Amino acid sequence: MKDIKVLLSDKKNIVITMHKNPDCDALGSSLGLAHILGNIGHKVKVISPNSYPEFLNWLPGQEKVLNYENNIIESENVIADSDIIFCLDFNNLKRLGDMKTLIEKSNSYKILIDHHEDPNNFCDFMFSMPSKSSTCEMIYDFAVNVGLIDKIDSAAANCLYAGIVTDTGGFAYPCVTEETFKTAAFFIRKGANISKINQSLNDYSYNRLKLLGYSILEKTEYLNDFKTSIIFLTNDELNEFNFKKGDTEGIVNYGLSVKNCVFAAFFLEKDGIVKISFRSKYNFDVNKFASKYFNGGGHVNAAGGMSRESLDDTISKFKDILLNYAKDLNG
Repeated sequence: MKDIKVLLSDKKNIVITMHKNPDCDALGSSLGLAHILGNIGHKVKVISPNSYPEFLNWLPGQEKVLNYENNIIESENVIADSDIIFCLDFNNLKRLGDMKTLIEKSNSYKILIDHHEDPNNFCDFMFSMPSKSSTCEMIYDFAVNVGLIDKIDSAAANCLYAGIVTDTGGFAYPCVTEETFKTAAFFIRKGANISKINQSLNDYSYNRLKLLGYSILEKTEYLNDFKTSIIFLTNDELNEFNFKKGDTEGIVNYGLSVKNCVFAAFFLEKDGIVKISFRSKYNFDVNKFASKYFNGGGHVNAAGGMSRESLDDTISKFKDILLNYAKDLNG
């Protein structure tokens, strides 16, 4: 932290980036940090590897975010001119997608702030705390440690509070601690409008609402022997409901809400691959499960993965794997 304080002691060109397909914690932490650093005079640019859901368009400052996929040359120039690159809410450069090589080869100082398990050592400074609820909560800790807590304004507070709310499921997940609530309370004192934030995050389009209802009522399967629920959607079904990025956000949590359910999986067929979301209760480690079988990872109770097999074959593989975990899931 002392070294970082020195780095930030005079004006720098700073890039803040996040993982591909950013969620509210990734975008909120990036924008929150951008507001803080901008308030002390740094020239800050936030770059997202690709687009993010429309329901995040209300976050203060998002209109200035550079979308790498749509602005490759400009992004390359901004990164080339940077002195510091903050890597937020990801633990492996491969999560940057096509931006991976660009960031990897940059000679800028790199600072990681992340709460995922098992981070790769690709930065000069690593601030990794898997016990934290969210990267947004960690931005508060970072600000405290580098003496910038008084630079958190209303814009930063709204971004950071939103990321905490989403990554904790509304303060419902096991990752929530007393410190999480204290941090959230601080953001409220600084101007986070919790009513507007909750309304904005739950402002569903009509098609998204219909897709959610269809997923829950028609596409949910419960495997009682394994206390596991499965929800799956095909590419044709997404097209039927005019799918937009973010429309399936949170669907996996409905599977986990089934009484006695310990493990939930949501399978989404899109762009020639199957994207998978995992959620669990108690000590069933979906981070290890996703890493071992589906080229993924995340947290103990929330993780993601992918498969290049067909949707049917992926689900069949998943069910076969469950045979190895019957005792764990029923324990």
